[in-house]
Amino acid sequence: MKYELPTKEWDYYIDQLTQLPNRFALLDFIKLHSRMNIFVINIDNFNNINNAYGYVVGDEIMQEIANRLETLRPQNAALFRFDGDEFVFIVNEFFNFRELKEFAQSIISFFNFTDIELEHDDIVVKVSVTIGIAMGNGIITLNHASAAVKDARLYAKGSYKIFEGKSGFSQKQQENIYWINKIRHAIEDEKVVAFFQPIRNNKTKKIEKYECLARIDDDNAMVSPIRFMEACRITGTLPLVTRRITTRAFEVFSKTDYEFSINITSNDINLGYLEEFLMMQVKKYNIDPSRVVLELLEDIVTLTESNMLEQINSLRKRGFKVAIDDFGVENSNFSRLLELNPDYLKIDGIFIKNILENKESELIVETIVEFCKKRGIKVIAEYIANKDILERIEALEIEYSQGYYIGEPSDIIK
Repeated sequence: MKYELPTKEWDYYIDQLTQLPNRFALLDFIKLHSRMNIFVINIDNFNNINNAYGYVVGDEIMQEIANRLETLRPQNAALFRFDGDEFVFIVNEFFNFRELKEFAQSIISFFNFTDIELEHDDIVVKVSVTIGIAMGNGIITLNHASAAVKDARLYAKGSYKIFEGKSGFSQKQQENIYWINKIRHAIEDEKVVAFFQPIRNNKTKKIEKYECLARIDDDNAMVSPIRFMEACRITGTLPLVTRRITTRAFEVFSKTDYEFSINITSNDINLGYLEEFLMMQVKKYNIDPSRVVLELLEDIVTLTESNMLEQINSLRKRGFKVAIDDFGVENSNFSRLLELNPDYLKIDGIFIKNILENKESELIVETIVEFCKKRGIKVIAEYIANKDILERIEALEIEYSQGYYIGEPSDIIK
């Protein structure tokens, strides 16, 4: 069932690079047919190919991918180039779940075991694909297949996912839409609230510092950042949250002698407002900058722009201290740690929570602690949930502990 292009306005319906029917042809095809099996095929990390070899070579590889998909096209299927790095197969006849899976797996396996070679450039590239599958009628079926691709990629690239009525990606998007609206009203109505969680000195056994945390007052229910931070990133309101929490923190801690930490995001660094804003708070509340710890979230640790380091070093010269949050996961690495040279390092809570049962977690913690001792970096262990974990942390000579066993976040300093 090869798609027959309309004789009129042929160029409008053809993808000039691959010579396949394009997204306009796809949308028209869907309107004219019912009961479809739609396979959205996403080329994994195709931007890396463009970046490595340039767009001319990237176009040649895309043409070759299209040719190979055409050879894989069953007689009862139509093939389209949907987007920059996505193609679509549509099969009109009924497929059961086994047949859907077999067809998807055959495409994935074909690319896994076949290299793409450009002989004149002596370039060999291995390509993998992720596939989303949906069955039904109309454009909504295409949307479902696209959502299934996003779901599959959440777990593993080079895999497939059949849409089954509830998409984790779609649910996340809907939740983001809810919080996009909610966060705007929260900022306007001053419903962004600062909470403070104590940090214990394991040697003196006393609370010596606090971490300042953001909450949203949602009809007297305090909502944690895990629910709304993605919406803040999407709407560009993270700096507004940082400003609100920072101002409140300076106000509260101007009446105490405690050290306190404020979470800083890449948005705060990229906008370049941070140093001037912090110095205004220092002057207004008469707080020595050495009492203020700037806790760099994981996305800052991965930034490569020199301006990021320049800003952090300038703040350090002003007297502010620096901490790295959630070390040990994602893109955290020791070379970046050497470059930033922080005063404090927070070990990611997943290793602390499992330290009593998981030998690998214990080994990771021990390695980080040993490295930090040699560099003169003080370590903070988060997620201290009970006495047994605290005792193990103390035995490792970790300087500070934080978690619900030490004290829950509160809007007042106890």
